[in-house]
Amino acid sequence: MLSPNVESTRSYRACPGSRFPPGASVVPDGVNFCIFCRHATHLDLLLYASTESIEPFQIIALTPERNRTFYFWHVLVEALPVPCWYTWRAYGHHGVPQVDDEAGSRYELLDPAARAVSDRHWHRQAAAGGREPGHASFRAIVTEPLPEREDVAERTLDDAIIYELHVGGFTRDPSSGVRDPGTFAALIEKIPYLKELGITHIELLPVMAFDEQDVPASAAANGFVNYWGYSTHSFYSPHPRYCVEPERAPQEFRALIDAMHVAGIRVLLDVVFNHTAEAGLSGPVINFKVLANEVFYHVDPANGGRYLDYTGCGNTVNCNHPLVSAFILHCLEYWVRELGVDGFRFDLASVFTRGEGGALLGTPPLPWAMEASPVLARVPLIAEAWDAAGLYHVGAFPGMAWAEWNGRYRDVIRRFVRGDPGMIGQMCTGLAGSADLYEADGRLPVNSINFVTCHDGFTLRDLVSYDAKRNDANGDDNRDGSNDNLSWNCGTEGDTDDASIARLRARQARNFIAILLLSQGVPMLLAGDESLRSQRGNNNAYCQDNALSWMDWRFSADALDMLRFVRGMIALRKRHPSLRRRRFLTGATAQGRTHPDVAWHGERLGSPAWDDPNARLVAFTLAGLAPGEPMLHVILNMNPEARDAELPTLDDANWRRIVDTAGQPPSDIVVAVENARGECDNCRVEARSVVVFESR
Repeated sequence: MLSPNVESTRSYRACPGSRFPPGASVVPDGVNFCIFCRHATHLDLLLYASTESIEPFQIIALTPERNRTFYFWHVLVEALPVPCWYTWRAYGHHGVPQVDDEAGSRYELLDPAARAVSDRHWHRQAAAGGREPGHASFRAIVTEPLPEREDVAERTLDDAIIYELHVGGFTRDPSSGVRDPGTFAALIEKIPYLKELGITHIELLPVMAFDEQDVPASAAANGFVNYWGYSTHSFYSPHPRYCVEPERAPQEFRALIDAMHVAGIRVLLDVVFNHTAEAGLSGPVINFKVLANEVFYHVDPANGGRYLDYTGCGNTVNCNHPLVSAFILHCLEYWVRELGVDGFRFDLASVFTRGEGGALLGTPPLPWAMEASPVLARVPLIAEAWDAAGLYHVGAFPGMAWAEWNGRYRDVIRRFVRGDPGMIGQMCTGLAGSADLYEADGRLPVNSINFVTCHDGFTLRDLVSYDAKRNDANGDDNRDGSNDNLSWNCGTEGDTDDASIARLRARQARNFIAILLLSQGVPMLLAGDESLRSQRGNNNAYCQDNALSWMDWRFSADALDMLRFVRGMIALRKRHPSLRRRRFLTGATAQGRTHPDVAWHGERLGSPAWDDPNARLVAFTLAGLAPGEPMLHVILNMNPEARDAELPTLDDANWRRIVDTAGQPPSDIVVAVENARGECDNCRVEARSVVVFESR
């Protein structure tokens, strides 16, 4: 489509312009362009009339004398209409063996500060193969500026229930019934579903523009693409494929944020600042390799400038270099201040603790700088506190308020629910908010992001249906993905017609959801687990942009039963502040209270089996926190047989069984507590089940 405003036969007048701000900025006189490029001898700005244009309609040459300030190159193009598509062409020696093995190298480059991009002409293989890739480049788009936003109050995770979802996969299946499947606009149409489910936050897999062609050759040969999006190339731009009109990417993304906020739902972004889509020496040149290679990446000068790879993706961003830290901070602040994002989850965040040469820093500047930012200090920051080279910071990520994906919680809960003996102590520690990880240095339960499943690994249904991964569809002979899933197939691998196994799997799925939503800390659910979505045993569906990964909205009877249970558990958590405590449980009785905040039990009251290596049952009583809040008594029995357990005595109330994961739907959860049956003294707890009582 030709921009209705750009005159492709006209040459627009250019003057020196300003180095502030980086990127393309619409100003009263036209558009100011600025880019950082340290080693270039001169640059060209290439202007294109439309997303379909092969050749530029105007090339503007920049010279050091006229258009360079320090390492910034800038030019003002007068009266240039928007939208307009553009790239940069850099000449010179840039300190990259891949680029500089002959004199006079030049590359067509993407502006790292682009607010919108087009991938219409991108060809990864061509861009990796030579200096004249025939305009096989991403292109930046000059877009209309966004109107200013009002300042937003501080956002926290104190009462959060996070729902991790993939923008494309959530609505791309035809069963979604949306107008523009796989887009931000389509996700807006699903807000009623999210509200009815009861979640408070959505955490979006990467939506910063990424290279869909960045997959291994084996996957590319099968027609697969980078589906998850962990291959960012444009950190300021929403992904073009998620837009109805890519030239309006900022506007369409902000419309999503505004609609979610109206519905009372906050939006967190999964962001990837540990590596980029340029990969290693054999990867393509997109921007940073030429613009600031030795600044932006960890390189080894003693080894021919090769990239140090702590991410498993070919390169590692040199996050603690002052210029790179500033780039990351300004980018994140843009997404909060101008687009309205409510917080971030950082992929492989342990990379943030590495200094020059990859050395581990005791006090890394970047994580602390984020917390010191007046903008970022007001939103949640969540670390995936490990990297691909062995760093593991769960419980010890630098900073004060950083939350963490609690991988240890996931592993312990999986082992307990599948029936591993001797897990009682570790399981209860995680259920109580992981004080062993966070309390000593003044952190809180909210620092622990609790999860059982996420995009990376088995779905909940597959976790109870497979003992081993089934990744052959990825084209890598089942070598990719984790081999240690801590799963249990309930007696048969994969799909089964055995009704008893199907019932046990449904019970196990309910057990996981119940424990997750009864735990102190912040629960995170994987989209589709509430309807028992399966990936047929694939635990690494990073390249599967198809029905294997997409949300199927044709819910079966079993899916509807699970959906009802998940909604009920979310509602239970919301009505009990005692499940969302700001401080760690102590077992003490506060002044003016009758009961301790928590009391631990086994089959007999006050006798938890902490030291029994064969124990698989534990119970606890949780006192109400808010005025008039009922008490909760929870029994978790992962033994292969039923057990009898004592119930605490209540002076002026009865225990009502409101959750029983062994019950046949809809008796597995009772919405109207007054209709639940009353019990006292002793209760029967079926094999592999969770029972919750509420005092009435």
